[in-house]
Amino acid sequence: MASLVFLCAGLARGAPIVIGFAGGFVAHDNSIHGEVQLAARLRREFGAGAQVRMFENHRGEQARREVIRLLDTDRDGTLSPQEKSAARIVIYGHSWGASETIALARSLARDQIPVALTVQVDSVEKPFEDDASIPPNVAQAVNYYQAEGFLHGRALIHAADRSRTQILGNFRISYKDKPVSCPGYSWFARTFMKQHIEIESDPAVWGQVESLIRAKLK
Repeated sequence: MASLVFLCAGLARGAPIVIGFAGGFVAHDNSIHGEVQLAARLRREFGAGAQVRMFENHRGEQARREVIRLLDTDRDGTLSPQEKSAARIVIYGHSWGASETIALARSLARDQIPVALTVQVDSVEKPFEDDASIPPNVAQAVNYYQAEGFLHGRALIHAADRSRTQILGNFRISYKDKPVSCPGYSWFARTFMKQHIEIESDPAVWGQVESLIRAKLK
């Protein structure tokens, strides 16, 4: 997989942070995939006005370190209560990347860093992770899933603390009567993971995800 390149200079003070996680064994820069395409669109439009990063789903600790680096606006190597409270963080992902979305949010909870929004698209729980219970440092969370394929996402997420986290919805998507084209995917994926990659390729789903994220970037 290609190594990640981070922009270390000229970061906008207080700019919102968007972290995306790719699913399966997908590279962070594989533009076939909807989650990677969304990150590219946000980068093009917002530039330095939003710090958008894309990671493979096994790079959760690297993503956590990057979030802390971006929040450390005075560059003293530690996060002050003010730097933490100023955080505007959105995390999203597909499949294993959706599971890693919640794992990162939970890791940031241990650092006492708030998360504005988590988005899970056809979330498939990774070993030793819990992608169902949304930690209380998350203000809002939403879940999109399909239930028809051999590989399908979690149907229900819930707030660990309903007084602190709003679940925007668990939205089931069906492709029985409205198949989605998945150009560029392998024969194996199109045969054995058809619905799982349809939701990943569905412009309607990613349009809704993008609208939710954009609302947090204003």
